[in-house]
Amino acid sequence: MFKHDVVHRGIGYSASVFLLLFVAGCSGARVVEKFDHRPLIVIQPSHQNDTGRDFNEALVCNAIADAVLAAPSDRIQMKKVWSYNEPGLHHAQQGSNTKRSHTVDVDSGKISGYAFELQESNALRPDVFVAIHNNGGTRRDACWGFVHEGDSREEANRKLAALLVKAVCKASGLQNAGVHGDSEPNRNDYRCATTGKLAFYSLDENVNVAPYRVLLEIGDNAVSRALLVDPNVQEAIGKAIKSVLLEQCTP
Repeated sequence: MFKHDVVHRGIGYSASVFLLLFVAGCSGARVVEKFDHRPLIVIQPSHQNDTGRDFNEALVCNAIADAVLAAPSDRIQMKKVWSYNEPGLHHAQQGSNTKRSHTVDVDSGKISGYAFELQESNALRPDVFVAIHNNGGTRRDACWGFVHEGDSREEANRKLAALLVKAVCKASGLQNAGVHGDSEPNRNDYRCATTGKLAFYSLDENVNVAPYRVLLEIGDNAVSRALLVDPNVQEAIGKAIKSVLLEQCTP
């Protein structure tokens, strides 16, 4: 959780219409590589239950994640990683994605909830990783996309995040707050070993083996609360996310 015609003379009417339709149809053009296999997508809902008053981010995000995973497809594989109900971890139900003590550090022999989720995800060798969170303290009914800065697929990840944010906003009525780099929140102390920048642990290419990695901050836990806790909205958001993933990841 975090506090972003030209139509040449001589082209006939029908050709002009075709061109415009073609361009419009390319708004969701593929931004990830073509897979030669049935791709695997991992969904990581937030496990945080302490981010808003009378609000459980973990349960809200898990409901959205379950809506993404519903009705399995024969075109893609989908799995969920979630530490919320896992014993023997530290910060399994709380913790910041940008704080070392909540992510990479071992406490009394226990790994963190985030570390558990990334170990589970990496063992699956996913092609795409999508984390689902809710924002807070923004006073905006909006959706933000975040990507890791400095790795080889940053541009593609930004394009994928933009498509996901646009779909979520269309399904929910949230404002489109754009796509941002993971150093922008400028908080806590987890840094990417490659760039030295503050970063999101779960998006770091040194931690997460998925080539495509996106984090969504969906709504604000205060001003968007009524919308976020609505099961119908949760389902609509999940379906919107899945529609983009199907479009982008089908081999």
